Amino acid sequence: VEQARAHVARVAGVRRNEVIFTSGATESNNLAILGLEACGRTEERTHLVSTTIEHHAVLEPLRVLAARGFDLTLVDPEPGGWVDADRVAAAIRPDTLLVSVMQVNNETGVQQPIGEIADRLAASPAFLHVDAAQGFGKALAALRHPRVDLVSASGHKLCGPKGTGALIARHRDGRRPPLTPLLHGGGQELGLRPGTLPVALIAAFGKAAELALDEHDARLAGANAFQQRLLAGLAPLAPRVHGDPDHRLPYILNLSIPGCDKETLIEAWADLAAISDGAACTSQSYTCSHVLAAMGLSPEDEAGAVRLSWCHLSEAPDVEAMIGALVAGAASGASRSS
Repeated sequence: VEQARAHVARVAGVRRNEVIFTSGATESNNLAILGLEACGRTEERTHLVSTTIEHHAVLEPLRVLAARGFDLTLVDPEPGGWVDADRVAAAIRPDTLLVSVMQVNNETGVQQPIGEIADRLAASPAFLHVDAAQGFGKALAALRHPRVDLVSASGHKLCGPKGTGALIARHRDGRRPPLTPLLHGGGQELGLRPGTLPVALIAAFGKAAELALDEHDARLAGANAFQQRLLAGLAPLAPRVHGDPDHRLPYILNLSIPGCDKETLIEAWADLAAISDGAACTSQSYTCSHVLAAMGLSPEDEAGAVRLSWCHLSEAPDVEAMIGALVAGAASGASRSS
């Protein structure tokens, strides 16, 4: 367990005693947000700042605190899917307890300017929480900023096992963020996450973190090559990519094909690519994306938008088969409607 803790700590550039193992990023997000409630009430700092493009695992606990009397400010993104650091800074007040901004958007792959936001918090006592589920081990610099107080991560996003993750609580001025546990029992994980540790899961998470760090450059180059081949192959279909390419991490691609709805794309490509109509945890039915809506997409693009994702273990995309399946699917649909 301690060896795994050291590997996870290396990714974020923290000490081992700043890593708290959890069941995954959802639990980590809840502990980071709800765990600060008592501190906020004691210090009379009950204002929260976040963005409209966060994962539901961040938005929902924030709304819980809002229902309990906290004041919540949500900042909209730019059309390219990234949040302006100056707009986040402008939302901060003297009574702001927490600023929570994701590292990489789970639907578009767009990286948020965590370093810039952290710099702008220098004069504020507010805690900075980063949901790093999509970027942990893939984009390193932002999480190592000394002003990032809390970082949430999931093991399975690094090709580790599901059911394990971590909350990193970086010490500032020698003190850990004053979190209150959500669960009560034994004193495991600094008393913040009681219960018997799943040693095998944690060990595998640690190994996945070690490999992600050691193979970081090679994996990033491979992801870039995958994305370039995919976009080049799909060029005849004139795809519209949602998310600023200058800010996007090349492991996720959100796009729409003119004239195709998302149901057609998902059915045509289900066996050829990791595809959904949004976040993996909300893609069991065709839904409208709160992320794309916040970005101001047209109704046509939003109705046809799908999310493609890949990793270092993914085979090169068979774009010829993807185009063929889409053409066949369109022809089949036309024959059924005639």
